[in-house]
Amino acid sequence: MEYFPIWYLIIVISFFFILFSYINYSHKPEILNNIFGFGSLFFVFAQIIIFLLLMNQDIGLRSFFVPLFLMVLGIPLAIVAMLIIVSTSVVSFSNRVLKKDVSKLSIKLEEKRKNWSKAKKDTLRKLNHVLIFFGLLLVWYTGLFVVDFFTNTSAGMIPEENNMLLLYIRIINEPNSINDVLFSLGWFYYLLFFFFYTLSLFMLANEFARKSRNFSFPFTIFPKIYLSNEERENYGTYLYFAIGQMFAAFICPPMILFAILGISSISDLMTSQFGIRFGKNHISWNQNKTWEGTLAGVVSTFLISFLFVGFFWALIFTIIFLLLDILTNQPFNVSDNLLIPIGCSLVYIFIRLIFDFNYSSIILQWF
Repeated sequence: MEYFPIWYLIIVISFFFILFSYINYSHKPEILNNIFGFGSLFFVFAQIIIFLLLMNQDIGLRSFFVPLFLMVLGIPLAIVAMLIIVSTSVVSFSNRVLKKDVSKLSIKLEEKRKNWSKAKKDTLRKLNHVLIFFGLLLVWYTGLFVVDFFTNTSAGMIPEENNMLLLYIRIINEPNSINDVLFSLGWFYYLLFFFFYTLSLFMLANEFARKSRNFSFPFTIFPKIYLSNEERENYGTYLYFAIGQMFAAFICPPMILFAILGISSISDLMTSQFGIRFGKNHISWNQNKTWEGTLAGVVSTFLISFLFVGFFWALIFTIIFLLLDILTNQPFNVSDNLLIPIGCSLVYIFIRLIFDFNYSSIILQWF
């Protein structure tokens, strides 16, 4: 591909700029959140950079798939950059020329938010995560139905190989295997990953703009609604959610990702809602959480995981959720939106590799 070096360099520079900005705008006392957030971004970006080089070395991929990947990776970066430029220009023009303060709407929303109950605030904060889960699940089921109707197979929807770490090891051991590995994952794997990749870029830009005095972004109004005063010094939880799910989408097959996404959205919502509404017995080392809420999250986690990955993996993910839920924030000051997807996905790839312990999807059998 003639223009590969130019586009490749643009993407690499953009990734390094994002990583630098993440550290620059981070709240320094939030050490664990900074480590897990930066580490997840660095791992995913580094792998993308390496895979693009390997793909460009394969003649069979160079003519179509390399430009396709560059476009899918580059367009969200270009859109985010344009939104920052346009939004910053509009805000600057309004403040300096028209002498109008565009922040009045956000101030009104903040005042209105003060009258909401704690349960309502929590629901609004986490409802978008639940909608993402059901939206992607609907896309998956629709795609599975369409593909099966025309081909009588689930080609592209279910990876041929779900031992992801084994695939990465194969790429290292067999230099010419990049073609086979990429196609074995199926197109839906890439749809899921690039969705969270794009979501992460938008959330990163939103948070950078919120913390910067010089830049603006169209969606910085939403933190006024979702974030408490204590949370605004740190990055918003929605950014941690996006980064955590992007990391999981990169190293996990779709069924495992759906289980993790369900845990991070529905189980997390059930935990907080039951804790707020019915919680009476607070966890001794974490007064912000209750055993009633944790129990609701544990039950939800097992049921969701059971549908997507079967009994034994549901049991494993439930144990992980229980440990992480009762230990996050206190005594370990780290967001569960980061730790749950990262922890579950890492446990999956290592157990899958070492013990060759596969999953069995109940929801696939229903289909």
